[in-house]
Amino acid sequence: MVNQDRMVEEFCSLVAIDSVPFQERQMADRLKETLLSLGFTVTEDEAGECYRGNSGNIYGFLQGSLPGEPLLFSAHMDTVEPGKDKKAVIHNDGRITSDGTTVLGADDLSGVVSILEAIRSIREQGLPHRSIEVLFSIAEEYYLKGCKVFDFRKIKAKEAYVLDLDGTIGTAALKAPTVIGFSAKFIGKASHAGFAPERGINAIAVAAEAISLIEQGRIDPQMTVNIGLIEGGKARNIVSAECVLKGEVRCLDHQRALERINEIKQTMTKVAASKGARLEFSISFGCIAYEVDKKHPVVKRFQSACRELGLPVKLIETFGGSDNNVFLRNGITGIVMACSMHQVHSCGEYTDIKELVQCSELVLKLMTEKE
Repeated sequence: MVNQDRMVEEFCSLVAIDSVPFQERQMADRLKETLLSLGFTVTEDEAGECYRGNSGNIYGFLQGSLPGEPLLFSAHMDTVEPGKDKKAVIHNDGRITSDGTTVLGADDLSGVVSILEAIRSIREQGLPHRSIEVLFSIAEEYYLKGCKVFDFRKIKAKEAYVLDLDGTIGTAALKAPTVIGFSAKFIGKASHAGFAPERGINAIAVAAEAISLIEQGRIDPQMTVNIGLIEGGKARNIVSAECVLKGEVRCLDHQRALERINEIKQTMTKVAASKGARLEFSISFGCIAYEVDKKHPVVKRFQSACRELGLPVKLIETFGGSDNNVFLRNGITGIVMACSMHQVHSCGEYTDIKELVQCSELVLKLMTEKE
């Protein structure tokens, strides 16, 4: 059994640490100290230097006594904004929220504390366990940037459990999308809007026409498209020479995501040309889609552990990316586990004490399960 009071105390303590993307130094130091106290060999990489941040990814290894390959457990250190001066508030019904002015940080501190408490319980009770690897990443919220520069030659495990999902404990995502960001810069021609508007080419108007031709929202059960940013213009009396649109395509099918991005580019190019404007179009990959077979041992082990703990199993697909997208591209088959984070990326975010305990007990079961 895990220690509920200790777990809640640690969660609230970690919440109080500011750890927005690229500013994870204090959190990293705290987690390194904790892992070392639990007997791990710990290293920190130079991921932060790649992005002018102040911390790297934290990796730990603990030799086990049970046979079998090591298992990797992962969560990220960063939280979204507003994430500074967070305060945890414990409610009578077992919920833990912020004070309403910031996010709570359950995404992903609920995952972090679930891993740490499971390891503490194993060490205290002298339980036999598999060799355990832990990866706490930076800047996951910025399209997995920390994990993308991690040297995966350090990892011995071929299977992983990523704690970074909402939903009831026992839920796991086996499928996640490709996310492609795009930037479209329409280049027109400036002119005075009062004296000589006919001499100009209004880039904002061109962009608006292009937007009107692009289907957005939930395209079908596998795909979403969104244009979320638009910038342009110098003054209200100047025909705008430039307008920039930024958006994304998410799709559970990687090839379809590529095809939809190409369609968007073609539509914008055609509209720009018809108005005498130019288009500069670029894309970036947030993550690449994957799907894990339900028969894979990493899934079967999860199902078995849930059954032993009396937790209903729910295997789903998600439209959110995680470090697991990167793991799959580096030869590690993982699933993303629900870890008591709710209403994430909002000031209404909360976790639940009972669920935190359930999650940590599930992690403990996975760490101590024999092959």
